[in-house]
Amino acid sequence: MEDCIIIGAGPAGLTAAIYLARFHLSIRLFDCGSSRAALIPKTRNHAGYPEGVAGSELLRLMLTQAERFGAVRETLEVTRIEPLETGFAVHADGRTFPARAVLLATGVVNHRPEGIEDELHGEALRRGLLRYCPICDAYEVTDQRIGVIGTGDHGMREAVFLRGYSADVTLIAPEAEHRLDADCRAELDAAGIARIDGPCDGFRIEGERIGVGTANGRMAFDTLYPALGSRIRSGLAIAAGANASKDGCLEVDDHQRTSIPGLFAAGDVVKGLDQISHAMGEAGVAATTIRNMLAQQRPIRR
Repeated sequence: MEDCIIIGAGPAGLTAAIYLARFHLSIRLFDCGSSRAALIPKTRNHAGYPEGVAGSELLRLMLTQAERFGAVRETLEVTRIEPLETGFAVHADGRTFPARAVLLATGVVNHRPEGIEDELHGEALRRGLLRYCPICDAYEVTDQRIGVIGTGDHGMREAVFLRGYSADVTLIAPEAEHRLDADCRAELDAAGIARIDGPCDGFRIEGERIGVGTANGRMAFDTLYPALGSRIRSGLAIAAGANASKDGCLEVDDHQRTSIPGLFAAGDVVKGLDQISHAMGEAGVAATTIRNMLAQQRPIRR
C-alpha cells in the first residue's frame, strides 16, 4: 500500500510528489500525459526563470526532481477512486493500487474554438498566435491587435481585461450572434472594444498573423484568445462522493481536504486562480497536511 497516490502530473501534482517523497513517504504518481501546462510555449510569469521556460521543460524538470527522491510515475489513466474502510483503491488500466491517501491534481481542459484542426491549433500555440491565459501572457501582446472569441459576461470580462494591454481589442461571437445584455454592451462601449458577430470559423495562419472568418468577412489578428470556458476534471472525486460546486470545482478546506477523509485536491480542479504558482502553493499545503495526517495514524520513523 502506497502512503499517497497522486492523480495528475501537472505543476500541482509534481510539487506534491516532491514534498511527499522528501517526507520519506511512498508515492505513486499517475500521469496520463494531458497536463495543460505542457501546452505553454513559454511562461514568463514563473519566478526564477527570467528568460521564461517552456511548460514541457518545467514539467520535465519537476518530474526529474520528484523521481530523484523516490516518487514512482505511472503512465496510466485512472478510471475510478474507491474509498475503503481504511484508505483507497485506485483503479487504472485494469489494475488496482491501494493507498492510504489520495491527492487529485487533474486540472481542467480548455474549450477550443470549433473547427480548428489539431495541427493548426498546435502550430498557432507554439507561435503565440493562439493563447488561453491573459494573466499568463497578455504582457507579450502589449499594443498588438487582439481578438477574443467569446460572448456573454465571460467573453466581455476577458476582453475588458485585455484592454489593459492594447487599444485594439475585438470581441467575436463564436456562433451567429452575440449574447450580450445591456450591462455587457455598456462595458464594451466604455472600453472602446469592437464586437463582431460570428460564426467564428475558417482559421488560418496568414504570415505573422492568424486569420478567422466573421460576419464582417475575414479578419486577421496578432493573437486570438478563446474565452470559451473550460471543463473541470473532477469526475473521479465526484463519483467517489466528494462535494463540488455547481461548475464542477471540488470543494476543499484551508488544508486542501475534500469532503471525503483522506482525499485531497489541489490546483485548477479546485476553485481559485488558475496559475502555476497558485497550484504549487496549494500542493505544498496539501502535501504537508497529508504527511501530518499519516503521521498521526502511524508515526513516521526512519
